[in-house]
Amino acid sequence: MILDQMIFNKSETKASFEEDKTSEKPLRSIAKALSWRVIGTLDTLVVSYFLTGKIVLAASIASVDFLTKLVLYFFHERIWNKIKWGK
Repeated sequence: MILDQMIFNKSETKASFEEDKTSEKPLRSIAKALSWRVIGTLDTLVVSYFLTGKIVLAASIASVDFLTKLVLYFFHERIWNKIKWGK
């Protein structure tokens, strides 16, 4: 049941219409994007270093990856926030 709630965002207590009609704020999307990118960038750094053996090159790859994917994730979240499916 808990796994079902986590995956499908089901709650035993239903939110009121007023609570449910408001969507996620842009600042929350930014915080989520930043936290996810830190994890993703560390992964990119490790993989890049493993493949190249050069920490400077790996850090350069990870830096570019961080910036581009941060922006892409933010807009991805905002677009999905407008989609009514699954809410």
